[in-house]
Amino acid sequence: MRFTHSMLGAAALAALSVGATTALAAPASAAPNTTPQKVCGSGYKTVNSAAVGTLGTVYLAYNSTNGNNCVVTIRNNPGTALDMSAWIYVPETNEGDDDSGRYTSYAGPSYVIGKGLCVDWGGSIANTYVQVIGSNCGSRAEHRTTYTR
Repeated sequence: MRFTHSMLGAAALAALSVGATTALAAPASAAPNTTPQKVCGSGYKTVNSAAVGTLGTVYLAYNSTNGNNCVVTIRNNPGTALDMSAWIYVPETNEGDDDSGRYTSYAGPSYVIGKGLCVDWGGSIANTYVQVIGSNCGSRAEHRTTYTR
C-alpha cells in the first residue's frame, strides 16, 4: 500500500489535536518468544524502537544486504485480539507499507526500501498510537509522538 504525504500530515495533525505528548521512553519488553527478527526475517537488525504506552513496542529493523526497512508492533502481553498496526513511509520516494487488523501478539511486518533515506514509521495497540518522523537519517533530529484516542 502506498502512503501519501497528506495522510501522514493528517495523522500528525490528529495527534496534536488530541493532546499529543512527546515520548522518548525506553522500549518495553517484547512479547514472549516474539522478536522483530523473527517477524521481519533473517538479516534484519533492530535499529530503533518506540514504546506504545505500556502496551508494547514498535520496532524499526534494517537489512543492510537488501536495503529494506521493516516495522513490527509487538505487544508486551499477548492475548485477546486487539486493534493493532505497523506502518512505514519514505517521504523522498513516496513509498510505504502498512499492516493493521485485530491481532493477539503482533502487527506487521511492513517493509519498504529505504537505504540511505529518512523514514517515518509507527504503530498502534488498542487506542494508543506512536509515530516517529524523520528517523534514522544521520544528524537530523527525529520527532516522536504518542497519543491515545
